[in-house]
Amino acid sequence: MFRNVRYYRLDNTWPDSEEALSETLQNAGFEQCGPLTERSSGWVPIYPDAGEALARRLNGADLMKLRSQSRLLPPTVVNEELESRIEEYSRRMNEAPSPRDKKRLKAEVRDELMPKALLKSDRIWGFVDLKEKLIGIDTAQNAAAERFLRRLRAAFGDLSIAPLQFRQPVAELLTKIFLGDAPGQIVVGRECRMQDARDPGSIVRWTDFDLSDKSIRDHVAHGMRLTHLGIEYDNVMSCVLDENGILTKLRFIGMDDDGEDNTDPLARLDAEFVLVTGTLRMLIADLKKLLSGYA
Repeated sequence: MFRNVRYYRLDNTWPDSEEALSETLQNAGFEQCGPLTERSSGWVPIYPDAGEALARRLNGADLMKLRSQSRLLPPTVVNEELESRIEEYSRRMNEAPSPRDKKRLKAEVRDELMPKALLKSDRIWGFVDLKEKLIGIDTAQNAAAERFLRRLRAAFGDLSIAPLQFRQPVAELLTKIFLGDAPGQIVVGRECRMQDARDPGSIVRWTDFDLSDKSIRDHVAHGMRLTHLGIEYDNVMSCVLDENGILTKLRFIGMDDDGEDNTDPLARLDAEFVLVTGTLRMLIADLKKLLSGYA
Protein backbone atom coordinates (compact mmCIF):
# COMPACT_ATOMS: atom_id res chain seq x y z
CA MET A 1 0.00 0.00 0.00
CA PHE A 2 1.24 3.47 -0.99
CA ARG A 3 4.62 3.17 -2.65
CA ASN A 4 4.20 6.65 -4.12
CA VAL A 5 2.28 9.78 -3.15
CA ARG A 6 1.33 12.74 -5.31
CA TYR A 7 -0.36 15.44 -3.24
CA TYR A 8 -3.19 17.78 -4.23
CA ARG A 9 -5.03 20.46 -2.26
CA LEU A 10 -8.80 20.30 -2.01
CA ASP A 11 -10.82 23.51 -1.80
CA ASN A 12 -14.29 22.10 -1.17
CA THR A 13 -16.38 20.81 1.67
CA TRP A 14 -15.96 17.07 2.19
CA PRO A 15 -18.50 14.47 3.39
CA ASP A 16 -18.73 14.40 7.17
CA SER A 17 -18.85 10.61 7.48
CA GLU A 18 -17.51 7.45 5.91
CA GLU A 19 -21.04 6.47 4.91
CA ALA A 20 -21.72 9.81 3.21
CA LEU A 21 -18.48 9.62 1.23
CA SER A 22 -19.17 6.04 0.17
CA GLU A 23 -22.63 7.05 -1.05
CA THR A 24 -21.14 9.92 -3.07
CA LEU A 25 -18.49 7.69 -4.64
CA GLN A 26 -21.24 5.36 -5.83
CA ASN A 27 -22.08 8.06 -8.40
CA ALA A 28 -18.93 6.97 -10.21
CA GLY A 29 -18.71 3.34 -9.11
CA PHE A 30 -16.80 0.84 -11.22
CA GLU A 31 -18.54 -0.87 -14.13
CA GLN A 32 -17.08 -3.61 -16.31
CA CYS A 33 -15.87 -2.69 -19.80
CA GLY A 34 -18.62 -3.18 -22.37
CA PRO A 35 -17.92 -5.10 -25.61
CA LEU A 36 -16.83 -1.94 -27.45
CA THR A 37 -15.39 -0.04 -24.47
CA GLU A 38 -11.60 0.36 -24.36
CA ARG A 39 -11.36 1.54 -20.72
CA SER A 40 -13.61 1.82 -17.70
CA SER A 41 -12.72 3.34 -14.33
CA GLY A 42 -14.62 3.66 -11.08
CA TRP A 43 -14.59 3.26 -7.32
CA VAL A 44 -14.58 -0.18 -5.73
CA PRO A 45 -14.88 -1.50 -2.15
CA ILE A 46 -11.73 -1.07 -0.07
CA TYR A 47 -11.50 -4.73 0.87
CA PRO A 48 -13.83 -7.72 0.38
CA ASP A 49 -14.20 -8.26 4.13
CA ALA A 50 -15.08 -4.60 4.62
CA GLY A 51 -18.41 -5.01 2.84
CA GLU A 52 -19.59 -2.83 -0.02
CA ALA A 53 -18.38 0.48 1.45
CA LEU A 54 -16.34 2.50 -1.05
CA ALA A 55 -14.44 4.40 1.65
CA ARG A 56 -12.85 3.70 5.02
CA ARG A 57 -12.21 6.46 7.57
CA LEU A 58 -9.30 5.96 9.96
CA ASN A 59 -6.83 8.23 11.72
CA GLY A 60 -8.44 11.39 10.35
CA ALA A 61 -8.17 10.24 6.73
CA ASP A 62 -10.44 8.62 4.15
CA LEU A 63 -9.12 5.67 2.15
CA MET A 64 -10.42 5.05 -1.39
CA LYS A 65 -9.58 2.68 -4.23
CA LEU A 66 -10.03 3.26 -7.96
CA ARG A 67 -10.18 0.33 -10.35
CA SER A 68 -9.45 0.79 -14.06
CA GLN A 69 -10.14 -1.93 -16.61
CA SER A 70 -8.90 -1.84 -20.20
CA ARG A 71 -9.09 -4.09 -23.24
CA LEU A 72 -5.74 -5.19 -24.62
CA LEU A 73 -5.87 -4.79 -28.39
CA PRO A 74 -2.31 -4.38 -29.73
CA PRO A 75 -1.96 -2.15 -32.81
CA THR A 76 -0.06 -4.95 -34.57
CA VAL A 77 -3.15 -7.18 -34.35
CA VAL A 78 -5.37 -4.44 -35.79
CA ASN A 79 -2.88 -3.64 -38.57
CA GLU A 80 -2.51 -7.28 -39.59
CA GLU A 81 -6.25 -7.74 -39.96
CA LEU A 82 -6.55 -4.36 -41.67
CA GLU A 83 -3.95 -5.38 -44.22
CA SER A 84 -6.06 -8.43 -45.11
CA ARG A 85 -9.17 -6.26 -45.44
CA ILE A 86 -7.35 -3.83 -47.73
CA GLU A 87 -6.13 -6.67 -49.97
CA GLU A 88 -9.65 -8.11 -50.15
CA TYR A 89 -11.08 -4.67 -50.97
CA SER A 90 -8.52 -4.14 -53.74
CA ARG A 91 -9.32 -7.50 -55.34
CA ARG A 92 -13.06 -6.89 -55.16
CA MET A 93 -13.02 -3.27 -56.37
CA ASN A 94 -9.99 -3.51 -58.70
CA GLU A 95 -8.54 -0.43 -57.06
CA ALA A 96 -6.84 0.52 -53.80
CA PRO A 97 -9.10 1.92 -51.09
CA SER A 98 -9.14 5.66 -50.60
CA PRO A 99 -7.92 7.17 -47.30
CA ARG A 100 -11.56 7.49 -46.26
CA ASP A 101 -12.21 3.81 -47.01
CA LYS A 102 -9.07 2.78 -45.11
CA LYS A 103 -10.30 4.72 -42.10
CA ARG A 104 -13.68 3.00 -42.35
CA LEU A 105 -12.08 -0.43 -42.68
CA LYS A 106 -9.88 0.18 -39.67
CA ALA A 107 -12.89 1.21 -37.59
CA GLU A 108 -14.69 -1.97 -38.65
CA VAL A 109 -11.67 -4.10 -37.68
CA ARG A 110 -11.46 -2.49 -34.24
CA ASP A 111 -15.18 -2.92 -33.63
CA GLU A 112 -14.99 -6.60 -34.52
CA LEU A 113 -11.84 -7.36 -32.54
CA MET A 114 -12.59 -5.26 -29.44
CA PRO A 115 -15.09 -7.71 -27.84
CA LYS A 116 -12.50 -10.49 -28.19
CA ALA A 117 -9.68 -8.51 -26.57
CA LEU A 118 -8.32 -9.59 -23.17
CA LEU A 119 -9.21 -7.52 -20.11
CA LYS A 120 -6.64 -6.09 -17.71
CA SER A 121 -7.27 -4.24 -14.45
CA ASP A 122 -5.16 -1.97 -12.28
CA ARG A 123 -6.00 -0.33 -8.98
CA ILE A 124 -4.92 2.99 -7.50
CA TRP A 125 -5.11 3.77 -3.79
CA GLY A 126 -5.82 7.28 -2.60
CA PHE A 127 -6.69 9.09 0.60
CA VAL A 128 -7.91 12.46 1.83
CA ASP A 129 -6.39 14.03 4.93
CA LEU A 130 -9.46 15.61 6.49
CA LYS A 131 -7.75 18.31 8.56
CA GLU A 132 -5.30 19.53 5.93
CA LYS A 133 -7.73 18.86 3.05
CA LEU A 134 -5.02 17.12 1.07
CA ILE A 135 -5.52 14.32 -1.46
CA GLY A 136 -2.72 11.75 -1.68
CA ILE A 137 -2.64 9.42 -4.69
CA ASP A 138 -0.49 6.30 -4.90
CA THR A 139 1.04 6.70 -8.35
CA ALA A 140 4.27 7.97 -9.86
CA GLN A 141 2.53 8.74 -13.17
CA ASN A 142 0.72 12.02 -13.76
CA ALA A 143 -1.72 10.38 -16.20
CA ALA A 144 -2.87 7.88 -13.56
CA ALA A 145 -3.29 10.66 -10.99
CA GLU A 146 -5.40 12.66 -13.44
CA ARG A 147 -7.59 9.61 -14.06
CA PHE A 148 -8.10 9.29 -10.29
CA LEU A 149 -9.05 12.95 -10.00
CA ARG A 150 -11.41 12.80 -13.00
CA ARG A 151 -13.39 9.99 -11.40
CA LEU A 152 -13.41 11.86 -8.09
CA ARG A 153 -14.87 14.90 -9.83
CA ALA A 154 -17.36 12.66 -11.63
CA ALA A 155 -18.61 11.37 -8.29
CA PHE A 156 -18.93 14.80 -6.68
CA GLY A 157 -20.04 16.75 -9.74
CA ASP A 158 -17.40 19.45 -9.23
CA LEU A 159 -14.27 19.78 -7.13
CA SER A 160 -11.58 22.45 -6.95
CA ILE A 161 -8.28 20.55 -6.86
CA ALA A 162 -4.72 21.74 -7.52
CA PRO A 163 -1.26 20.20 -7.05
CA LEU A 164 0.23 20.88 -3.62
CA GLN A 165 2.76 23.70 -3.75
CA PHE A 166 4.80 25.42 -1.06
CA ARG A 167 5.85 29.06 -0.74
CA GLN A 168 9.51 28.16 -1.22
CA PRO A 169 10.86 25.75 -3.86
CA VAL A 170 11.26 22.14 -2.76
CA ALA A 171 14.44 22.04 -4.87
CA GLU A 172 16.15 24.47 -2.49
CA LEU A 173 15.36 22.23 0.48
CA LEU A 174 16.66 19.18 -1.41
CA THR A 175 19.98 20.95 -1.93
CA LYS A 176 20.21 21.94 1.74
CA ILE A 177 19.53 18.37 2.85
CA PHE A 178 22.00 17.00 0.30
CA LEU A 179 24.76 19.34 1.48
CA GLY A 180 24.24 18.42 5.14
CA ASP A 181 21.95 21.24 6.30
CA ALA A 182 18.97 18.99 7.09
CA PRO A 183 16.70 19.06 10.15
CA GLY A 184 17.36 16.25 12.61
CA GLN A 185 14.44 14.07 11.54
CA ILE A 186 15.56 13.96 7.89
CA VAL A 187 18.63 11.96 6.86
CA VAL A 188 20.14 11.71 3.38
CA GLY A 189 19.49 8.35 1.76
CA ARG A 190 21.55 6.56 -0.87
CA GLU A 191 20.20 7.78 -4.19
CA CYS A 192 19.69 11.01 -6.07
CA ARG A 193 19.24 12.41 -9.55
CA MET A 194 20.87 15.52 -10.97
CA GLN A 195 20.29 17.55 -14.11
CA ASP A 196 22.65 19.90 -15.92
CA ALA A 197 21.13 23.38 -15.66
CA ARG A 198 22.52 24.26 -19.11
CA ASP A 199 21.50 20.97 -20.77
CA PRO A 200 18.20 19.52 -19.45
CA GLY A 201 18.86 16.30 -21.37
CA SER A 202 22.01 15.67 -19.37
CA ILE A 203 20.93 13.64 -16.31
CA VAL A 204 23.07 11.79 -13.78
CA ARG A 205 21.61 9.14 -11.45
CA TRP A 206 23.28 7.80 -8.31
CA THR A 207 21.78 4.66 -6.79
CA ASP A 208 23.00 2.90 -3.64
CA PHE A 209 25.88 5.33 -3.12
CA ASP A 210 27.19 7.19 -0.10
CA LEU A 211 25.94 10.67 -1.08
CA SER A 212 28.26 12.35 1.41
CA ASP A 213 31.13 11.48 -0.93
CA LYS A 214 32.84 14.73 -2.02
CA SER A 215 33.06 13.64 -5.66
CA ILE A 216 29.26 13.34 -5.78
CA ARG A 217 28.58 16.58 -3.94
CA ASP A 218 30.96 18.45 -6.23
CA HIS A 219 28.50 17.90 -9.09
CA VAL A 220 26.07 20.29 -7.39
CA ALA A 221 28.83 22.77 -6.64
CA HIS A 222 29.80 22.71 -10.32
CA GLY A 223 26.35 23.50 -11.69
CA MET A 224 24.30 20.30 -11.61
CA ARG A 225 20.75 20.77 -10.26
CA LEU A 226 19.40 18.26 -7.77
CA THR A 227 15.95 17.04 -8.89
CA HIS A 228 15.43 13.87 -6.80
CA LEU A 229 16.85 12.90 -3.42
CA GLY A 230 16.48 9.77 -1.32
CA ILE A 231 15.77 10.55 2.32
CA GLU A 232 15.01 8.70 5.54
CA TYR A 233 12.40 10.33 7.74
CA ASP A 234 12.13 10.01 11.51
CA ASN A 235 13.61 6.49 11.51
CA VAL A 236 10.24 5.24 10.20
CA MET A 237 10.10 5.83 6.46
CA SER A 238 12.41 6.11 3.49
CA CYS A 239 11.47 7.60 0.12
CA VAL A 240 12.65 9.66 -2.81
CA LEU A 241 11.47 13.28 -2.74
CA ASP A 242 11.59 15.23 -6.01
CA GLU A 243 11.64 18.94 -6.77
CA ASN A 244 7.85 18.95 -7.27
CA GLY A 245 7.16 17.46 -3.86
CA ILE A 246 6.27 14.02 -5.26
CA LEU A 247 7.19 11.03 -3.10
CA THR A 248 8.25 7.74 -4.70
CA LYS A 249 9.75 4.46 -3.49
CA LEU A 250 8.08 4.74 -0.08
CA ARG A 251 9.20 2.10 2.37
CA PHE A 252 8.14 1.80 5.99
CA ILE A 253 10.41 0.01 8.42
CA GLY A 254 8.89 -3.30 9.47
CA MET A 255 6.20 -3.38 6.78
CA ASP A 256 8.24 -5.38 4.27
CA ASP A 257 9.17 -8.23 6.58
CA ASP A 258 8.87 -11.63 4.90
CA GLY A 259 7.95 -13.47 8.09
CA GLU A 260 4.62 -15.23 8.44
CA ASP A 261 1.82 -12.87 9.39
CA ASN A 262 -1.39 -14.34 10.78
CA THR A 263 -3.02 -10.94 11.28
CA ASP A 264 -6.50 -10.52 9.88
CA PRO A 265 -6.03 -8.93 6.40
CA LEU A 266 -8.45 -6.09 7.11
CA ALA A 267 -6.82 -5.37 10.46
CA ARG A 268 -3.42 -5.34 8.75
CA LEU A 269 -4.73 -2.97 6.08
CA ASP A 270 -6.06 -0.65 8.78
CA ALA A 271 -2.78 -0.75 10.70
CA GLU A 272 -0.75 0.01 7.57
CA PHE A 273 -3.05 2.88 6.64
CA VAL A 274 -2.76 4.41 10.10
CA LEU A 275 1.05 4.16 9.96
CA VAL A 276 1.23 5.58 6.44
CA THR A 277 -1.09 8.52 7.03
CA GLY A 278 0.39 9.31 10.41
CA THR A 279 3.96 9.39 9.10
CA LEU A 280 3.07 11.32 5.94
CA ARG A 281 1.10 13.84 7.99
CA MET A 282 4.20 14.56 10.08
CA LEU A 283 6.41 14.80 6.98
CA ILE A 284 4.05 17.24 5.25
CA ALA A 285 3.84 19.31 8.45
CA ASP A 286 7.64 19.52 8.55
CA LEU A 287 7.84 20.43 4.84
CA LYS A 288 5.19 23.07 5.38
CA LYS A 289 7.23 24.58 8.19
CA LEU A 290 10.56 24.35 6.35
CA LEU A 291 9.11 25.83 3.14
CA SER A 292 7.13 28.67 4.78
CA GLY A 293 3.69 27.18 4.29
CA TYR A 294 1.49 26.30 1.34
CA ALA A 295 1.50 28.56 -1.70
